[in-house]
Amino acid sequence: MPILNKINGRKILEPVVRFLQLESASGIILLIMTVAALLLANSPWSKEFLHFWEVEIGLVAGSQDWAKPLHFWINDLLMAIFFLVAGLEIKRELVTGEFRDPKKALLPILAALGGMLVPGAIYISLRHGQAGQEGWGIPIATDIAFVVGFLSLLGSRVPLGLKILLLALAIADDIGAIIVVALFYSGKIAFIWLGLGMVGLLAIHLIGRAGVRSWLPYLALGLAIWWAFSQSGVHPAVAGVLLGLLASTRKSSSSELKGNGETANGSSTLEDLEDRLHPWVAYLIMPLFAFSNAGVALDFHSITHPVALSVALSLLMGKPAGIFLFTWVGVKLGLVRLPTGVNWKILAGGGILGGIGFTMSLFIAGLALEGDLLSAGKIGTLAGSLLSALLGCLWLFFALPKSPSGVGK
Repeated sequence: MPILNKINGRKILEPVVRFLQLESASGIILLIMTVAALLLANSPWSKEFLHFWEVEIGLVAGSQDWAKPLHFWINDLLMAIFFLVAGLEIKRELVTGEFRDPKKALLPILAALGGMLVPGAIYISLRHGQAGQEGWGIPIATDIAFVVGFLSLLGSRVPLGLKILLLALAIADDIGAIIVVALFYSGKIAFIWLGLGMVGLLAIHLIGRAGVRSWLPYLALGLAIWWAFSQSGVHPAVAGVLLGLLASTRKSSSSELKGNGETANGSSTLEDLEDRLHPWVAYLIMPLFAFSNAGVALDFHSITHPVALSVALSLLMGKPAGIFLFTWVGVKLGLVRLPTGVNWKILAGGGILGGIGFTMSLFIAGLALEGDLLSAGKIGTLAGSLLSALLGCLWLFFALPKSPSGVGK
């Protein structure tokens, strides 16, 4: 029996380890693309670089014009795939991961809740009734790719419990951020288009229940659903997450063949989609999003803009304070306990790294703000994330034991 438990535990951890390795490499690429975007936006070619993302691409047929700026296709179409993968990750956590057990799920949910409410409250207190107050959602999310990437710099000294906690926390506050986008950053709702999108989601569910394995019907319906949501006023990101949540977790039988768009032997639709799409998201979509959105002109006025300072302070101070405080209360009330190998000093360092917002923060900034306020929101995100990364790594460097064997509570 102990051997069987060890094998089952290894099977459960395998996708987590693969995910962390993928996110670690993705974080490095994200950093390179972010630096490249900033250099180009502050170079002699800045005008051409920034104008490039406004070039319209699409089809025009008679009175029908489907041409949109390049940044639209990145932020609305490609990022819908990012949110599809986020939905798959959420579904996996609900079925086989930390969220399957309510007792285990409570810790990252509490930490994520604190990591959303406190920075949001700090931003609102600083900007209430002033220009840019709509940007309160910018500092609420954690970018797990960057977090894992910086954790990897500390090597095997980092306990697996901290990595899993931060992964689950990031997924939990992704859920919160998606709810915020749906409720507060969507436009006027066109219910006919929204209804058509819901019909498409129902069709996806029905063909999944019918056992359809070919990806072609899912692709066609997925594109139709994306278009319906984009016309409805509800951001297509919501459609992406809902599609991910609908993915089947039923394992394919040994008679089902791999290839021609069908799932592999013994894998579920969820596992197959995540295996196929996650590398594209990690190595192409997220870096391209960073390259097209992180390019802002840096000068003294923009760096000291009240919105930039509010975002940066909310990430740098609000995130760790919220994560630590809500976790501390949960532990003191006996509702949760810290993961193996994680003490309060290590949790504090992880909370500081939680202030790396980046991808979701830039995404929400683009929905909440415009013009100079948007530039300030982006600069605040970059500054707050950078400071959180540096301070978090420095904190953990001294807080972690000198060797993996010394990790303990």
